[in-house]
Amino acid sequence: MEPARNVELKAHDPDPARTLERALAAGAEDRGLLRQRDTYFAVACGRLKLREEEPGGATLIAYERPDAAAERVSEYRLVPVGEPEGLRAALAAANGIAAVVVKRRHLLLWESVRIHLDEVRGLGSFLELEAVAEPGSDLGRERAQVAELRLALDIRDEDLREGSYADELGAREREPVELGGVGEPDAELLALAREAAGRAYAPYSDFPVGAALRTTDGRRYAGANVENAAYPQGQCAEASAIGALVAGGGGRIAEVVVAAPSRELCTPCGGCRQRLREFAPDDVPIHLADLERVRHTTTLGELLPLSFGPRHLVA
Repeated sequence: MEPARNVELKAHDPDPARTLERALAAGAEDRGLLRQRDTYFAVACGRLKLREEEPGGATLIAYERPDAAAERVSEYRLVPVGEPEGLRAALAAANGIAAVVVKRRHLLLWESVRIHLDEVRGLGSFLELEAVAEPGSDLGRERAQVAELRLALDIRDEDLREGSYADELGAREREPVELGGVGEPDAELLALAREAAGRAYAPYSDFPVGAALRTTDGRRYAGANVENAAYPQGQCAEASAIGALVAGGGGRIAEVVVAAPSRELCTPCGGCRQRLREFAPDDVPIHLADLERVRHTTTLGELLPLSFGPRHLVA
């Protein structure tokens, strides 16, 4: 089966409201808002991602495309997915997760061109054009459509972007850690913490947090903060992740990631530091991340000095 093809263009969008106005004036049809979460897997050839979309469903997308800051041709295959959670876990176990991209997409349609006005968590505002090619097309019509829309939407050379959102997130993902000898966080663990933050229940603080734990035998568990109208009944992300760890068979913690969309360091609260101490030694690394990079790496011993742990109860 031959892959489908698009002629595509991606650009930073400095003024999404103006772009929407220009697209509608050009005759584009507004198809509404979509929420998408794309999980990219580490594969040897091309790119492979699982897209979970609301409204809509889940689709496995395999594609190849030049990484050029210009018009480019993408070849892709789409496979509808009925059980995304199981597939995501299987592909992550086999290949590892390269990145998780969360975005809100405003979709418009102009002739056979999909116009995407994207707000990408951790990156900002972007514009994509995808001219969908008919089978056997020489791509002349599709290239002309993209060129016409580029003029109508005033897409400038300096705003063009290469690669994918996953590539840009990866490039901005980490600053050098501030604790020597610990090393960078496990990439899958970082992705799990950020994904958990995206699913947090935080209607009162509007401050989502995700935490992910890796055990000494390589298992990974994640959790999000869960708030409650009776404030003391809420639960921190670290506590949720520890609950998942215990339910999954328990074990000792070897690494922790805490992620939140904040420019300030989001550290575990005092209670969660003590909870982590139950399952982790003083030297376990704790990576404090936002949705773009790891901002600081510390240890449990630094966060909870002179701590009290299980060994203190031994007679």
